[in-house]
Amino acid sequence: MRDFEAPGRSLAMGRNGMAATSHPAATLTAVEILKAGGTAMDAAVAACAVQSVVEAGSTGIGGDCFALIAPNGGADIRAYNGSGRTPAAMTLESLRAAGVTELGRQSPHAVTVPGAVDAWARLVADHGRLPLSEVFAPAVAMAREGYAVTPRVAHDIALQTALLRSDPTAAATFLADGEAPAAGTVQTQPLLADTLEAIGREGPDAFYRGAIAEDMVEFLRGAGGFHSLEDFAAARGEYVTPIRTEYRGRAVHECPPNGQGIIALMILNILKRFQPAGDPLSPDNLHVEIEATRLAYAARDAFLADPAHAKTPITEHLLSEALADALAARIDLGRALDTGGVFDAVEHRDTVYIAVVDKDRTAVSFISSIFHPYGSGLMAPRSGVLFHNRGQSFSLVDGHPNMVAPRKRPMHTIIPGMVTENGRVSLTFGVMGGHYQAMGHAHFLSKLFDHGLDIQSAIDLPRLFPLPGTRSVEAESAIRAAAGPELARRGFEVKAPGWAIGGAQAIGIDWENGTLLGGSDHRKDGCALGY
Repeated sequence: MRDFEAPGRSLAMGRNGMAATSHPAATLTAVEILKAGGTAMDAAVAACAVQSVVEAGSTGIGGDCFALIAPNGGADIRAYNGSGRTPAAMTLESLRAAGVTELGRQSPHAVTVPGAVDAWARLVADHGRLPLSEVFAPAVAMAREGYAVTPRVAHDIALQTALLRSDPTAAATFLADGEAPAAGTVQTQPLLADTLEAIGREGPDAFYRGAIAEDMVEFLRGAGGFHSLEDFAAARGEYVTPIRTEYRGRAVHECPPNGQGIIALMILNILKRFQPAGDPLSPDNLHVEIEATRLAYAARDAFLADPAHAKTPITEHLLSEALADALAARIDLGRALDTGGVFDAVEHRDTVYIAVVDKDRTAVSFISSIFHPYGSGLMAPRSGVLFHNRGQSFSLVDGHPNMVAPRKRPMHTIIPGMVTENGRVSLTFGVMGGHYQAMGHAHFLSKLFDHGLDIQSAIDLPRLFPLPGTRSVEAESAIRAAAGPELARRGFEVKAPGWAIGGAQAIGIDWENGTLLGGSDHRKDGCALGY
């Protein structure tokens, strides 16, 4: 039981349905959709559409998404890959001919064809009960009539002011006289309202064909991109087979590559070879987590890519017991390892994660992103689409598995997660924060299953993250004070993070009592609500 004299949040409780998101308007929207008869998928997409408006720096129709769906809470989990592909004319050779030596954040070459709209429409059609127009209606209303800027959103805009100033449409949309708005400022996005309304009325073709697609292609080509109307018309996501591992008697499910869910499973495979004890934030426990993360992320750099273009050895190597044994054996509690390998320079950034469970106990784990806060900062001038910059995750090294190529999906950091026990879903969860997410999944589950914390307490714990390819460890202040000196003595470079590390949401299903238990991260503006 938590200390009620200390600041913090209690677990959210419900019986009929529950939603957990990083923005209160999105959580409320999801619950209202559930109460109106919508399914968990209707609610998740409605919440994500709202966040595309009110938390536009984290997600939007100019980005990508992934989802896990468990109908009626059963163990037959379905995964959906809604990540977009490069233009057909984009090759390593064409980039070199154009003088491109790096994929800059504001480069049109960092913009792959957005996959979110196709994914949302397909998932609602397959797993929803409401028409897309009704699912999008709350987001359309907020974009047109206005919404209040919340504290975390105001903070994020302030950090991205220079980026947003560089694009006239983005500046007019998100800034007030060229400056970041204060929390409580009312904003509108009329262009996005019209675009969302058209998609709701006409379906995804309204986005991938016709006037909206013409606006996006014209804008990106005008900036030097290789995009074509044919690239947008060809955009399609796909159902894929989830991957899994066992952890402390439970099955943990993730989406397969090109997402980094496999890295979360690799970390768990290493952690289960140790028996943590005592304080979950003791130097020894943290040391094992750090090293398991560094080793697994080194493997990610070597192998992770679009499986349609490069084979990722999942079961035969990356999730094998032999590899987990070998990696775990390398961990020395006396000193930091030399993990070898250096990552491409792609920083960890932001996203939104949504967990929803409905009255039928269908569980949805849903994640959507435009990668960096406010993505590329590029906004189509007539449709109000803010583009992601996910293409920055590609390598420009010839022969690398994640090398840029035509109609290819980049390595993705966003990952939804689920846990099953005794043939039923017991937890739907996600941890936002770009590269951090794989470690975030493992860190969160370890606190639940190794240390017996409840969902909210596990989310509340201080965090750290070892920066890929280095010995630098970003750690929140409580960890720096308590464990920082000892970790530094062992060879880690412990430092303050640039901003809050990640943001988690989770819903547990208590099948015995017929109740739902939700948690939401204080590092974001959101909450969990049940009814």
